[in-house]
Order: sequence, then structure tokens, then C-alpha cells
Amino acid sequence: METYGIEKLGIIGPKAVYRNLTPAQLTEAALRRGEGTLSNTGALVVTTGKYTGRSPKDKFIVDTETIHDEIAWGSVNVPISREKFNAIKAKVAAYLQGREIFLFDGFAGADKKYTQKFRIINELASQNMFIHQLLIRPTAEELADYGEPDYTMLVAPGFKCDPEVDGVHSEAAIMIDYEAHMIVVCGSQYAGEIKKSVFSTMNYVMTKKNVLPMHCSANMDPETGETAVFFGLSGTGKTTLSADPARKLIGDDEHGWSPDGVFNFEGGCYAKCINLSAENEPDIYNAIKFGSLVENVVMDPETREFDFYDGSLTENTRVGYPVDYINNAQIPGEGGIPKVVVFLTADAFGVLPPISRLDKDAAMYHFVTGFTSKLAGTERGVTEPQPTFSTLFGEPFMPMDPSVYAEMLGEKLEKYGTKVYLVNTGWAGGSAADGAKRMKLSYTRAMVTAALNGSFDNIEFKHHDIFNVDYPVSCPGVPDEKLDARGMWADKAAYDAQANKLAKMFEENFAKKYPNMPAEITNAGPKAK
Repeated sequence: METYGIEKLGIIGPKAVYRNLTPAQLTEAALRRGEGTLSNTGALVVTTGKYTGRSPKDKFIVDTETIHDEIAWGSVNVPISREKFNAIKAKVAAYLQGREIFLFDGFAGADKKYTQKFRIINELASQNMFIHQLLIRPTAEELADYGEPDYTMLVAPGFKCDPEVDGVHSEAAIMIDYEAHMIVVCGSQYAGEIKKSVFSTMNYVMTKKNVLPMHCSANMDPETGETAVFFGLSGTGKTTLSADPARKLIGDDEHGWSPDGVFNFEGGCYAKCINLSAENEPDIYNAIKFGSLVENVVMDPETREFDFYDGSLTENTRVGYPVDYINNAQIPGEGGIPKVVVFLTADAFGVLPPISRLDKDAAMYHFVTGFTSKLAGTERGVTEPQPTFSTLFGEPFMPMDPSVYAEMLGEKLEKYGTKVYLVNTGWAGGSAADGAKRMKLSYTRAMVTAALNGSFDNIEFKHHDIFNVDYPVSCPGVPDEKLDARGMWADKAAYDAQANKLAKMFEENFAKKYPNMPAEITNAGPKAK
């Protein structure tokens, strides 16, 4: 039996080792092993148990002398010793002994100048199919010449850590050893942990190669090749807005900006499914078919039809599929230098302008701030929107100091004259807590289209004194009144109070997190009255 060298990792005597099986073979294996069921569309459907999302408190970076001074240690990037890491890795390898092993050798980084080889070793066939579809799949020739991987990841959701013995926080651990080029994911069956561990690795490696790693989606004009990138946290519309039928999709989540242009780190998409409809998001809806992995979406047990509106297992329902399931995908995932950068925020306070233009300093301010907001959901006693400030629109995945990434973005915006817009995909005419509705997706799409095609270049803008941004007074396809955040509120005094409240949150967050930021960037942010 060919073992592909896994015994060097301590995985001795596996029952079988399967390398780069096809989605059909992996689906068959997952069904045979009882890992999931098929939907009426042919997608493989699994539930992930208690972990239905990322577990940020269980994420660690091995602290070694080589990398110690480069990592922004704190509550996000938590150190673990090499000894503890190696001990858990050895236990995971021992746990995998005698089991079926599903191995995927693939790539991250569509631009071959920057491609990294990742070997993912899975306990579950369903998770192996997920990462097969999410990373860039090698051709038969590339697989034959694959050689040694740049990074290896052991994934064993069935192995549970003992926090007292292992020195971690729970039964789950997501650990990266940048120096040893080794990653371990155990205790959690949520497939996003695998994908984001690759991303976190690329976010360290790419900075060494003069590439800005970005938590963003990207698309391009099929005629001109003009490229745009969309930054945003989960739920702000990154995947939805970049899947534009009139443009080619480069990727939905993770990219690098090199001196040559933008390239996708991945070969697939990982989209949220909650409230998914064929009308609003046809590309994602139609991608849920054979070869896709669906997590935690409720199905009718008889018809196997999805109920995308049922969030009883989690609001974070997901589907992973290869990017070529999108009709207008750009293969390979490469585009030119971005002409437009869009920062997406879902403002549940209902006060940010639906779209505003940012100069370079304001762009730097909002990039490092990474604001969105959400309702507290089922948390008792909390009825107001909750602000979320995630540095660089991807703080959990950025191992280095924010200034490293911010300076790279600033240099690129200046060098290429890239335009930057802040788009609020959230609530309008009132706050979410007051029962207001989110901005219509068709209006947001029209605003984004105007930003991309230059329609705003000759349109009048007004200055918003509290948020310190300029917003357009008109936009093709959008009623003028829908561009004025304050005008949409019936009670103008209530709007002013809510806007000032949010502006104060911006100011307090920035002062606390970025006390050493240059004055011109600090002064480009909101100004509470």
C-alpha cells in the first residue's frame, strides 16, 4: 500500500490511504462511512456537531525564536510552545493510526509565481472533499510532479484534546507552526477551520513576497479586464456582491495583490446559506449540487429538500463548492491591478450612508478599523445593535502587526490611483432593533455597479459631518432619497443621536487599538458631535 510518506508524521499502519480521490469517490466514501446524506440536488449534507463555526479561542501559533518578533501576539494570536504543539501533534498522529486516511495534495495561490503546495490529511472523506473543492486542484501532470508539500495539515475532528493535560482551552485546537510548516486541526468538524488555517498561513507567507494578502472577494469586467476587490466580514455581502452576472468572478474570499495584479488563493467558494434564495443569489443557489459539501442546513427527511430559512442548527449554515460551479468564473483566478476597492459593512445601527467615497487616509482608517455590526440575536437582555471592529476586515486570520498590511495597502492605493468606496449593506431608515429593513440588494448592486463603471466620477457628492465621508446625491438605478442615510429616518433627532453614538464607538475603538497611527489617518475617521 502506498502511504505517501505519512509514517514520517507518526501515522503508522493506516487501514488505507486514498490520495486525491474524485468528488464522486469521496461522496461514495462519506456515504459508506455514515458521514452525511445526499440532498435532492445531489449535494453531500453533513452536520458538524457542537462546532458550527470557527472557534477563535482555540486557535494558537507556535511561538519560536524565528517568528516571535513578527507576530502580533494578543487575544487573537495566542502563543503555544513547540513542546505542547508537538505533543498534541503526536497524539493526533497516533489517533489516525489504523484508520482510513484521505489525503489531498493541492495548491494555494493561482499565480504560479506565488503558489504554495498544501498537503491536507483528513480523517473524514467529507472534509477531504471540502478541501479538494476549496483549494486549487492539480492536473494529473502536476500531481505526478508534486514532490514535497510546502505545508502539511493534520485534520482529525474525532480527536478531542484534554485541556488540563494538553495546555489548551477546550477539546478543540487549531494550531499553526510557521517555522515547521505544520498545521494541526482537531476536535472541531467545522470545515471552515481547514480553509482559514490555509488562509492564515498565506497571510504570513505572502508578506515576504511583496504580496498583500486580503480577506476579500474579487471580480473583473470580461471586456476590459478591469478588476475590483470587496473587503468585508461574514454577512456583509462579499460573496453575494462579487457573484455579479455581468462580471467574471475571480474568487469569493481570499486573494493576494501582487505587483502584477490580484490572484485567488483558492479554487472554490464557501458561501453562507441562511435565507438563500434563487431570486437573490442564483449563482450560489445553483452551485448546491453534486460535488458540493453542505454544512448544517436543515432538510426535509422525506423529500431531501433544503429549508434555507431554518437556522435551528446554526445561523452559520454553509456550502463549499469549486469556483467553476459559478458560470462566469475566471479560470485561473487571476485579474489585473484593482481599479476599485469596496469596503462592505452591514450597519445594524442604520446610520452609515449606503455608499460613500473615501480618500487614501479615510481608506486606511476604515481598512484598519474593519467595522460591521450585528444584532445580539438570542442573547437575553441585549436589544441594541452590537458593533464589531475586526482589523483589516479579517483580524482572526492576520498573524502580523496590522501596520504591515495597512502600509502595503496604502502604498498600492497611492501607486495605482485605486478608488475606494465604503458600502453599507445593512439597515436603512432606522436601526435593526427598531424593525427597519436592510437596504434592497438591487439598490446595493446598482451602487456597486456605478462605483465600478465610473458613473460617480461626474456626480455631485455631499459631506457627512459625523462620519466624515462624502456620499453621492444620485446614482443610476437608485432613488435619490435612498442615498441619504439621515433623510430616510422619519425622526431626524433620533438619527443624529444614533449616528453620534456609533461615531463615538469608532473613536473609542481607534484610540484604544491604534494609538500610534499617524494623525492624518486618525483624523480621517468619524467625528462625534
